[in-house]
Amino acid sequence: MPKFKRFLTTYFEALLPTLAVGLALLIGAVILLALRVNPLAAYGAMVQGALGNVNGLTQTVATATPLLFVGLGICIAFRGGVINIGGEGQLVVGALAATAVALALPSLPGLILAPLVMLTGAAAGGVWGGIPGVLKARLGVNEILSTIMMNQIAVQFSNLLLRGPMLDPAMINVGAQVPQSAPIPESAFLFRLVPRTLLHTGALVAVVMAVLVYIFLRRTTIGYRIRAVGLNPHAARYAGIRAPVYQALALALAGAFAGLAGAVEVQGIHHRMLEGLSSGYGFSGIVVALFGKLHPLGALPAAFLFGGLLVGAGKMQRAVQVPSALIDALQGMVVLFVVGSDIWVRYRARQRQTQEAPKAVTGPVAEAEA
Repeated sequence: MPKFKRFLTTYFEALLPTLAVGLALLIGAVILLALRVNPLAAYGAMVQGALGNVNGLTQTVATATPLLFVGLGICIAFRGGVINIGGEGQLVVGALAATAVALALPSLPGLILAPLVMLTGAAAGGVWGGIPGVLKARLGVNEILSTIMMNQIAVQFSNLLLRGPMLDPAMINVGAQVPQSAPIPESAFLFRLVPRTLLHTGALVAVVMAVLVYIFLRRTTIGYRIRAVGLNPHAARYAGIRAPVYQALALALAGAFAGLAGAVEVQGIHHRMLEGLSSGYGFSGIVVALFGKLHPLGALPAAFLFGGLLVGAGKMQRAVQVPSALIDALQGMVVLFVVGSDIWVRYRARQRQTQEAPKAVTGPVAEAEA
């Protein structure tokens, strides 16, 4: 009987993020009724906009791509016992660096330039994420506060560059002040998988990276140490693992994936750096990771789901003429309920641990293998 109860508990907790999204949509339906809008028609338009045709489906996958990149980085950070709220700034810095390299080296062949641009974006994001990691490792600075502050620094730095050194010369010639860079060379573009749509090869890269992150966390020594530190930093330190070093590494890797997301957005969608390029992907990626239970492969369907919600919400707004504030509120409720469900699961897990008898084997090895 205890095994059956444990199975039911595990099954329920696995479904909890889905139930959280359903509850958010249910509350949204109540609000729609209050606005005298048919919820079935509204949600039908949302599904139709996200999945109803080739355009919607490819746009959903294209939107899910940066969410997946950021979500993979969040998975690594959370597994390492640190919380990365700086995905937004890391994405912006990665996009800036990728754009700068693409504009500085336009004569390179595409087979060299495109990967180089992606690697540059990942490296810049990794450095930006590594700064809070080093501050935490050396000075004990709370990474939540430092990553949030780094977001603001990145955004303001981007605004400075896009209105100054990186401003498109064409805008200067016509006397306009649109904050955007010059277009990157076509050799740096990501190949479109479906012509005349937004779907590009970055989506395939994201799927491959999800598999590689899974292998990294589960089958490599560094991944094992990151997980061990996340499970119990004191026990990991006792076992000879330098916990602060691996926490800093986890934040740097999270930043690298967010920076890669920024580079891919520039290469695959916008083909230039511009203000507002992120569209909140740095924060939505946290929800993707939590919805996927902090599992790299679980982040795949989670990113697709939230990509569909973002794309379908715009279609719903146009179809049933609801205020844009309702769309923001609906997305906010989804975030709130998904994060809340994760907090509840963690709380219940801690309660079960305190109720269970002490295990004969303890330490990071036993916990990490579990």
